[in-house]
Amino acid sequence: MSSSDDEQPILIVSADDYGLTERVSEGIIDAHEHGVVTSASIIAVAPAFESAAKRLRDVPSLGIGAHFTVVGEDPPLLSAREIPSLVDKAGNFWPTWRAFVPRAAAGRIDPDDLRREFTAQLDAIRSAGLVVDHFDTHQNVHLWPMVSDVLLDLGDANDVHAIRVMRSNGRGPIGITVRQLARRLEAQLRERHWAWTDAATGLDEAGSIGLGEMVEAVGRLASSGASSAELATHPGLPDDPDRARYRWNYKWDAEFNALCSETVRIAIDELGFRLGTFADLPRAGL
Repeated sequence: MSSSDDEQPILIVSADDYGLTERVSEGIIDAHEHGVVTSASIIAVAPAFESAAKRLRDVPSLGIGAHFTVVGEDPPLLSAREIPSLVDKAGNFWPTWRAFVPRAAAGRIDPDDLRREFTAQLDAIRSAGLVVDHFDTHQNVHLWPMVSDVLLDLGDANDVHAIRVMRSNGRGPIGITVRQLARRLEAQLRERHWAWTDAATGLDEAGSIGLGEMVEAVGRLASSGASSAELATHPGLPDDPDRARYRWNYKWDAEFNALCSETVRIAIDELGFRLGTFADLPRAGL
């Protein structure tokens, strides 16, 4: 393109689940240093969080998101007594958004419990010496209004004013609901002068973005005409026995290889994107 860098659309290539395992964390850093990853979302409740966070301090060029977690296999930071509405009788998070959202819709999730657990997770990330430039969540549960309300208050109180707004191309009820919730969240963000990308992909195809799919995804983002976009991915290095406890059927290795391929880098360049992080996004109305 003949335009200046400032006129080029920004592409944030995010790698989620930093801290999940050692090999996932190493893969994310490798995909930044040798590929196109520009941002990592770190999970404070994940088993490899502490050791992985130390390595992340040595990679200042990598944007950092707080990947807040209230569903999944890993336990909360706080006790069941402190956050009773977020856990089952064994003190574990609900397994997926499919169990969490109906409880939230029925008024069985206490926003104060969310606030306490999210604050503990953000404190853990910051105590590790990391500077957070945006918020997102495991399984994108922050699209649900109660969760986004809590996160926006937390961000305003901690000088973080950028958040992921994921979209869906799905034609079924889930895709329609995601688009409706995304529009609601965008309205909140405008009112509160936050930053987010104009387009995003990675929800419908989560964990299965190989080389061909990644090139196609970048093409779709470019064709949207958005001034900023996010590609959310889940890379990891192979031979990782610690991933066995996560029965997600994700293709971590394939996504890692795609992110490090010259083909994807060339596609990003030819489509006119400049790589960036959430810190590069302008805040609405400012």
